[in-house]
Amino acid sequence: MAGGAALLLLLLLPLPAAEPPGAEDDRDSEEAAAEPRGGLALPGLNALESMELEFGVCTVTCGIGIREVLLTNGCPGSETKCIVGVEECHGPVDCGLGRPISENSESVMMTCIYIPPENRFKYVWKILTPNKTAHILPNDSAVMEVRRDTRPITYQCETQGNESVIASVKYTVHATTELQTKQSERIDTGQSRKKRADAILVFCLVTGIIFTVGVIFAIIFIILHWAIVKTVLESKNGQDDTVEKLTIKSSQSNM
Repeated sequence: MAGGAALLLLLLLPLPAAEPPGAEDDRDSEEAAAEPRGGLALPGLNALESMELEFGVCTVTCGIGIREVLLTNGCPGSETKCIVGVEECHGPVDCGLGRPISENSESVMMTCIYIPPENRFKYVWKILTPNKTAHILPNDSAVMEVRRDTRPITYQCETQGNESVIASVKYTVHATTELQTKQSERIDTGQSRKKRADAILVFCLVTGIIFTVGVIFAIIFIILHWAIVKTVLESKNGQDDTVEKLTIKSSQSNM
């Protein structure tokens, strides 16, 4: 009777749910993925949020860049800080006047501000005109090449992410005639500086030559008239001795 009751109890107990094929392999792979090669378990998202984190300096002062995420407690070994990842960071939107990638006498190549991957963002190119509404160009790529016009033109590129502007940069494309004028001014300035330097060099050379020639003539004069110079020196020494003797006698007479 007791055996029949035990059998009836086993039949009424709920059986454990059968795992689908491959479930055990998936569990083993998840456990293996949670453990890196060094043998330390990687923290999950919730664990990472509860750790002591520190953020590095953003790679840019304006626009969009990246920064390091540092762990300040619980690093492997004796390290006090370790990098656990990188994240996107933002500075002021307006980056002012930019420098073209390349330029020549006919065209200029400009770029927007972004971080890889390039297709993450939307790019809007505009032509800025004082006291007028900006003209939006059909170009929507991160890089644009334009030809120089007969007048200077200011271009602006806005980098947009999540329907908001996160970076903006301007470029001034000078006209062909203005570029030639600036080049000629730089050439004239360089030539004037070169002339000034040449004049100073010539003055120093002439002064040095005159001084050297004077010293040489003085040496030649002394060599050719050494007897006269010697006589003059001896007479001067004799006069000094005479004056010294007279001074001694005068002092003795006073005593």
